[in-house]
Amino acid sequence: MTALIDLARTGGRAYHGGWRHTAGGTSKVVEPATGAVLTEVGVGDATDVAAAVEAAGRAQPDWWARPAPERAAVLRRAALVLTEHTAEVVEWLIREGGAVRAKAEYEVHSSLDELWAAAALAVHPHGELLADPAGRHSVGRRLPVGTVGVISPWNVPLLLALRAVAPALALGNAVVLKPDPRTAVAGGHVVAAVFERAGLPEGVLQVLAGGPEAGRALVRHPGTDMVAFTGSSAVGRQIGAEAGGLLKRTSLELGGNNALLVLEDADVRAAAAAGAWSSFFHQGQVCMSAGRHIVVASVADEYLAELCRQADAATVGDPWTEQVTLGPLIDAGQRERVDRIVCQSVAAGAVLRTGGAGTGLMYHPTVLSAVTPEHAAFTEEIFGPVAPVVVVADADEAVQLANRTEYGLVASVFTGSVARGAALADRLATGIVHVNDPTIDDNAFVPFGGRGASGNGHRHGAGRNGEEFTQWQWLTTPATS
Repeated sequence: MTALIDLARTGGRAYHGGWRHTAGGTSKVVEPATGAVLTEVGVGDATDVAAAVEAAGRAQPDWWARPAPERAAVLRRAALVLTEHTAEVVEWLIREGGAVRAKAEYEVHSSLDELWAAAALAVHPHGELLADPAGRHSVGRRLPVGTVGVISPWNVPLLLALRAVAPALALGNAVVLKPDPRTAVAGGHVVAAVFERAGLPEGVLQVLAGGPEAGRALVRHPGTDMVAFTGSSAVGRQIGAEAGGLLKRTSLELGGNNALLVLEDADVRAAAAAGAWSSFFHQGQVCMSAGRHIVVASVADEYLAELCRQADAATVGDPWTEQVTLGPLIDAGQRERVDRIVCQSVAAGAVLRTGGAGTGLMYHPTVLSAVTPEHAAFTEEIFGPVAPVVVVADADEAVQLANRTEYGLVASVFTGSVARGAALADRLATGIVHVNDPTIDDNAFVPFGGRGASGNGHRHGAGRNGEEFTQWQWLTTPATS
């Protein structure tokens, strides 16, 4: 079987319906577990972005004019290509992004769901028959927005690229994808190669890695009709402000500081297992990670003991060469951020129960107790394997503290009464609430999104009728010819 990613053939270049050099030069892709340079990739600058947007704009009308079943077939073939090359893509997710094997395999599986769901989306009804007092044929129909700029992150690079790219393409848009240079292969080259082999027409998809300059250029270019961004709330605010001044649509899937509530009637062992998963999965580098464990006092000691046991049982190491629970953090900057938040919180009175150290980019699962709303571990999105525990008197105080944040992505409630958990969901200011499940959960068929600093996007995937990547047109025609 021929390799999907042939870097010797592409030379690490950008994809414009054919592999081309970038004016912005190249960037090294470093394996975070070892520091080894895996490859070099092209990095786009404003000139590259302009060329990509203009090429996409030229290709989009013909792509939209193709029958919906033909567009759906391209998405189905892309899924088959990715399936065939699963092992190769898993290796890139592990080595380039620091994922453990289970996370990498889960990401490919979820990416396949996005492709299959998008293929179905292409042939869904996209309009409504309207009443008309003049007796005309009156319809509201949804048309593609045009060219969609997708700016995707490094933490779940393939899935969070395809979650926007696949439905946007299925609905007749062209796409310019800018993955993070740290995971440009898994988040960019894989996407380009999959659609190239699936027979996507030339020019419809443009892929070039890049940093802030390329991102700003993609947002500002007049040929970009919409920007779909997944990443930090700080950058999301900048993109929202820039795009707002241009009256340009955005879909912003941003950060989270998610609360996991443990009430006095919860199964404490099950809650602690879910809490550990929610804080330590992929080294805590997920927007849905549990950033605050809010526990009723009567079960707090038991919960803390079990959470520490879970943390101490985890293993940390090179996920490509070892069977480990956690791999490395993505880079030194992220390691410094995590360590700063832990140290500041301990200095302010939080108690380090376990962890709080590591070697290189390997950071041991960390549990903090006696955390208060004044501590950095409470207020900031940590994006590392840290579980801050806050003790409260009762469920009312738990809800109050859960809502004491600018973020509003996800919350989990652990309780012996499902009805009680569902009732508390009405009081939690988040876009997602799980009862007796971890905070980390997603699939291609749900309304995924948050409130406040967690963004304005709601489902980059197979949303009903494709609202995210389409726009209304009212069309009337005479009832008789």
